[in-house]
Amino acid sequence: MTAPRLLSVLVDPEITDPFDPAQVYYGPDRRSAREDQHGHRTHTSLHEPSSLPSFRRLSLDDTTSEPRRFLIPVDSTLKSLLSREDTDHNIQITIDDHGPKVISLGTVRSHGQKHVDVRGNYMLSNLLQELTLAQGYGRKHIVLDEARLNENPVQRLSRLIRYFFWGNLTRRIDASSIELAGKDPKDWTDDPRPRIYVPVTCPDQIQYYEQLAKEQPQIRLDVIRLAPEDVTPEGIRDMNDKPGLLALAMEQYLNTSTGTTELRGLPFVVPGGRFNEMYGWDSYMETVGLLVNERSDLAKGMVLNFCFCIKHYGKIFNANRTYYLGRTQPPFLTDMALRVYEKIKHESDALGLLREAMFAAIKEYNTVWMAPPRLDPLTGLSRYRPEGIGVPPETEHTHFIHILEPYAKKYGMTCADFIKAYNKSDGTITEPELDKYFLHDRAVRESGHDTSYRLENVAADLATIDLNALLYKYETDIARTIEIHFGGHLNIPPEWWGGVQGTKPYQVETSAAAWDRKAKSRRKAVDRYLWNEDKGMYFDYDTVKQEQTSYETATTFWAMWSGLAKPRQAAALVIKALPKFEAFGGLVSGTEESRGKVGVERPSRQWDYPYGWAPQQILAWTGLLRYGFQEEAERLAYKWLYMVTKAFVDFNGIVVEKDDVTRPVDPHKVEAEYGNQGSDFKGVAREGFGWVNASYVYGLTIVNVHMKRALGACTPWDTFWRATEGGEGGKGFS
Repeated sequence: MTAPRLLSVLVDPEITDPFDPAQVYYGPDRRSAREDQHGHRTHTSLHEPSSLPSFRRLSLDDTTSEPRRFLIPVDSTLKSLLSREDTDHNIQITIDDHGPKVISLGTVRSHGQKHVDVRGNYMLSNLLQELTLAQGYGRKHIVLDEARLNENPVQRLSRLIRYFFWGNLTRRIDASSIELAGKDPKDWTDDPRPRIYVPVTCPDQIQYYEQLAKEQPQIRLDVIRLAPEDVTPEGIRDMNDKPGLLALAMEQYLNTSTGTTELRGLPFVVPGGRFNEMYGWDSYMETVGLLVNERSDLAKGMVLNFCFCIKHYGKIFNANRTYYLGRTQPPFLTDMALRVYEKIKHESDALGLLREAMFAAIKEYNTVWMAPPRLDPLTGLSRYRPEGIGVPPETEHTHFIHILEPYAKKYGMTCADFIKAYNKSDGTITEPELDKYFLHDRAVRESGHDTSYRLENVAADLATIDLNALLYKYETDIARTIEIHFGGHLNIPPEWWGGVQGTKPYQVETSAAAWDRKAKSRRKAVDRYLWNEDKGMYFDYDTVKQEQTSYETATTFWAMWSGLAKPRQAAALVIKALPKFEAFGGLVSGTEESRGKVGVERPSRQWDYPYGWAPQQILAWTGLLRYGFQEEAERLAYKWLYMVTKAFVDFNGIVVEKDDVTRPVDPHKVEAEYGNQGSDFKGVAREGFGWVNASYVYGLTIVNVHMKRALGACTPWDTFWRATEGGEGGKGFS
């Protein structure tokens, strides 16, 4: 098997760009990234014919037993390949195309005179990807190993994620990439431009960005100071005319070229597709994968960015854009910080990072989740219930038309004029039912599950199992961390008290025992209000109607991930609930019965059946392992990995945001609501999708070696199961 092309970046200091074909060796022999088979120093991966090493040639025949290497003219081969094979003209080669599925390539040993047929959709799509990359670097010819074209797909995708996708998804909010990060496809204004809001509590950042705007006027960067009093529902609404990025954490570093100390943004990973900012729970899921790939630098940066957000804005955002200022997302900071700490605990500042993360989590817990309006005082449980006025602006223009048209007609207005008048909230238009609709809509989006019939028109009233499982994890994580790392007591500085009215130092819980009591109290409330003994699973609780809902959601397994479920409850979840959610490609988000019938009048929602999402898989696998259900975790991970791998093989290296886990052939073809991010590329996928990338590399740590081999051969689960005689011994794949 060919050595990973990008391994050279780790061992060859001369390589400055690991994706430049002129700098990276393609061949199977890793003796040198710069030597040919005779030991001559040369750029072997890419040459004009005249610059090829002088091979000893006895004839035009390839008689060597070594893997074939092809000498390929880039532009002409790419043009021929697409004209023959890309029959649907989307600049991808997939199983949907009806070309001959074969192309002849000249071999290196014959100096391109002898041609060999390369066959099959997978090899041709890989060829398209390599040629697209080479053309992007302006190359005219490349030398390419046959082993690269038929590379084991598990290894290929893992390699791309590790060395390619993470880098392309990384952003910093500073001079290096603010022009890219500042672009917002959801900016609906007449003059979209990079704009950044900086807390007045960060004068050094204000100075930095204002200086940047002066030095690079072509960016048209608009720098706006943000004061705490600006962050009100009315203030957030008024920012919609000038939407922009919210500043994140920065660090000082020594610029070796100038010898001066300067600021730079801490890095973070964006989801991909149209999403070009740091998202809340996406970042946690990405961290799980980053740590598998030994990218603790990026994971550490995102933890510190989260702490910065809580310190200066009061919450972790849905994403760091102004229209998200009133909205947070599912809380994962404590587990995120603990995972990062375990990777970097040998570093001098590791304990300091863990301490700051606990300060931030405690502030967030007290001021966001255990305070009005998110806290339900009757049950003691928490809800997604964000602040906001008017129509959420970040959606597509047509998203709410069917809701708004009747109101616009009532007032004799166009929808656009009605939105402007309604958003003013000056008493001209008073529509309590519409206010309630948008309260719930914001809550749906705060939950991360936008959208689903589980939450529609009721989200802000629900004490959900997912949120309360996460808060139980906060409570137990904080208790354990204080006990193990801080001697049972954590002194919290005033700036982290949270500004709760009447709060004094002694009122902020600082002992491990106090947090342990909070966890026990929440578990008791969850058992009372959310657990259903007969059905063996957790349900959401409507705090207004004061009753359990009936929607069966895969977030029931978050109780296992967090440790909230007692062993008896975990066993019931596996026996009674798991069969309801398990499908061909993993777990569905909810059951078909709960979703109900869909059609023209009741369209599909992307967080309902039959769609599956990476977060649901990651948390379920981890929860199952936590309670000792190894076989179930391996089976579910295998199904998900197979589905992702098969789509990657059949559809030109595609990795997308979500999948229809009931479709064996083309699970990425999702038509619900927003389409599928990650599918819109030409020639080669350069990013994948953040949390699916993470689920893939993390899932590979769960399955066993026989499963990995079977996945490399694109073997469906049922076939693998039969071949291993019920999973005993891995026969047939050794």
